Amino acid sequence: MPRSGDAGPTVLAFDYGLRRIGVAVGNTLTGTAEPLATLQARDGNPDWTALASCVREWQPGMLVVGVPYNMDGSAGELTGRSLEFAAELGRRFGLAVAPVDERLSSREAGEALRLRRRSGAIARRLRREDVDKEAACVLLRQWLEGRMGAAAG
Repeated sequence: MPRSGDAGPTVLAFDYGLRRIGVAVGNTLTGTAEPLATLQARDGNPDWTALASCVREWQPGMLVVGVPYNMDGSAGELTGRSLEFAAELGRRFGLAVAPVDERLSSREAGEALRLRRRSGAIARRLRREDVDKEAACVLLRQWLEGRMGAAAG
C-alpha cells in the first residue's frame, strides 16, 4: 500500500503484547488494511524507536490499539497494560488513539493465515510474528468497519 501524501486517511493499528507488537496500516478513504510489521517488546516495554520510525514513515492521522478483554467483558491481565500503551502512544506522537476490543482477534488472524497457507498463498511455515501483524490488521478492519457503519447510520 503506498503512503498517502495526505496524512489524514492513514491509520496505524497495534496489537500490543508483552514480547511482540503487531502493526498494520490502513486507509479510512478506501476502508482497506494490511499487515505491516511485528516489533519487539521486552516485558511489555515497546521499542519506541521502531514505533517512532513507523509513525514517521506512514504519518498516520490516528492510531488504533487493541485492548484485550475476557469473554465476559471484564478486564483481563493485559487490559490495563494495553490502555497504558495506548495512552503513551497518544502522548508521544500527539495523535488520537482509538481503543478496539480485541477479543478473538488473534484466533481470527491465525485461522485466516492457516487457510491462506493451506491454499498455497503462503509457502512457508507460519510464525508468531505473522499472527501478531495479522491480528493488528483484524483490529484495524474491525475499527474501519465500525467507523463506516457509524457513518452510514
